[in-house]
Amino acid sequence: MQPPCAVTRITSMTLRIVRYTAVAILIPAAVLAQAPSRQVAGTNPKPAVLTLAPTGNEARFILRETLAGASFPNDAIGATRSITGGITVGPDGKIDPAGSIITIQMTSLVSDQSRRDNWIRRNTLKTDSFPTAMLVIKELQGFPAVLPTSGTMSFKLIGDFTVHGVTKPWTWDVTLTANGRDYTGRATTHLKFGDFGMEQPRVMIVLSVVDDVKLEYDFHFVK
Repeated sequence: MQPPCAVTRITSMTLRIVRYTAVAILIPAAVLAQAPSRQVAGTNPKPAVLTLAPTGNEARFILRETLAGASFPNDAIGATRSITGGITVGPDGKIDPAGSIITIQMTSLVSDQSRRDNWIRRNTLKTDSFPTAMLVIKELQGFPAVLPTSGTMSFKLIGDFTVHGVTKPWTWDVTLTANGRDYTGRATTHLKFGDFGMEQPRVMIVLSVVDDVKLEYDFHFVK
């Protein structure tokens, strides 16, 4: 039979072992319980959504043409502000194409010559069948991984461009200025009429049109 003092020492030691074991179990459990919340917060922030501002958005085409009776060529410019869409930038800095679509109403393009506009709508763009042009943005090459809030930068925009019912991968040169939650700038590119199966304009007052269409998009997005 153990003496009373020995029994007391054994009981005390047993209690300490139980306490230490409980602490050893509870501490890792608490850490594991907190780990998922830290992981979600660190790896799944919300994407940045840029929407079109009410003003500051205009798309245009620029054609070099020579008019009858003119001794030098001039630029024919058709423009529209009928534009909708937005851009979604994921937490990893990559573009989400499903949320990055710009649509332009081609029926609303207007220049300084109504005869030119009517011919282009009927024959070149065929807006009765293809009333819109669409750009699905897929990549911004040279754009910062973190959406900037200040400064001016240049980069390449790559996406699927649809005009006249034809869709092709296309590259645009972009200059952007960030100012807080506002993003303004211009995207430009060039194409030939045949690239998208379009007919070159042929109007009586126009002697010739250079087969090089410059496209410009002045944009204003708000985060």
